[in-house]
Amino acid sequence: MGIFSKKNSTNVRFNVINPKTSVSSRKWLVFIKPLIVLLCTLFLFGVYSNWQNILESWDKTPIRAYALTHKTQFTTNADIRETLSGEPALKGYFGQDIQEVKDKLLSIPWVKDVVVRKLYPDRLSITLLEHKPIAIWNDVNFVSEQGIVFSLPQDRMDKSGLPLLYGPDTEGKNVLEAWSKIRTDLNARKLDLSSVSVDNRGSWTIRLSNQVELRLGRGEWTPKIDRFVSIFPEINVPDGHRLAYVDLRYPHGAAVGFSPIKN
Repeated sequence: MGIFSKKNSTNVRFNVINPKTSVSSRKWLVFIKPLIVLLCTLFLFGVYSNWQNILESWDKTPIRAYALTHKTQFTTNADIRETLSGEPALKGYFGQDIQEVKDKLLSIPWVKDVVVRKLYPDRLSITLLEHKPIAIWNDVNFVSEQGIVFSLPQDRMDKSGLPLLYGPDTEGKNVLEAWSKIRTDLNARKLDLSSVSVDNRGSWTIRLSNQVELRLGRGEWTPKIDRFVSIFPEINVPDGHRLAYVDLRYPHGAAVGFSPIKN
């Protein structure tokens, strides 16, 4: 007896690819790929060109608070608030230009430098560096260690003990250097310096602590001070007067002037 087994058969259908259709598809892909790349490039360029506007659209509120990183000597919170509230108005975290804030704060006359950082979502971190006044300039302003002339509210600085310097604002550094050198020369001669001034022509005048004015003129002052020291003991001061000035601008000798003593 024979035994037969019946097996399931699976019908497999094969699609026949038309060569013409395949070539047409490849041509379409060759055309569409550069177009896709171009569209992506244009999209990315648009995002790059307008990223600032996109970020600014996320700002809900303008910057409205700040924190000082250290205590300042002359600058008050009122100074900072008033300066920051000026035009142009502050923007939000993403829209605010840091340099714009720095320029505002640097407009404060006694501020030397400033470092600003933005703190999300609506704060600023501010570090203020102030000029250090070491001399009084033209009776109303001050001069810093670097010879920079700047203004400062009179009630925020005790002027006592500061030297008096005078001259064009552009000469702050030169006058400060002259003060240091002349004071050293005078101290070696047991004389004290009170003030130093220079005019627009570069002519120097100094005042001693005894209020005697020495007119040194232009050029080297050391030999002129030596001349003053040598003739000072020989100057006869009239009764009821005091020595007001000694003019040392002459090649030899000097001219002197007196003023009455006020009772």
